[in-house]
Amino acid sequence: MDKGTIIRTIALGIAWANMLLSNYGLQPIPVVSEDIIAEILAGFATVWAWFRNNYITFKGKKQKQVLQEEGLTK
Repeated sequence: MDKGTIIRTIALGIAWANMLLSNYGLQPIPVVSEDIIAEILAGFATVWAWFRNNYITFKGKKQKQVLQEEGLTK
């Protein structure tokens, strides 16, 4: 996986962990202290992480390889 995919996946995990901790009445990760902020962050990270072309599946990795060979992506 590329660096962007890893960063988006980590952001998604942190956002969801904060939201779940908050929903169960536990202390969320100190970065996000309000429920609303945690939900907005979780929603944003979800959209950012999974609606981007992350090339996670076998098919996606092959697509990325073809795009790179053709000089159409980084």
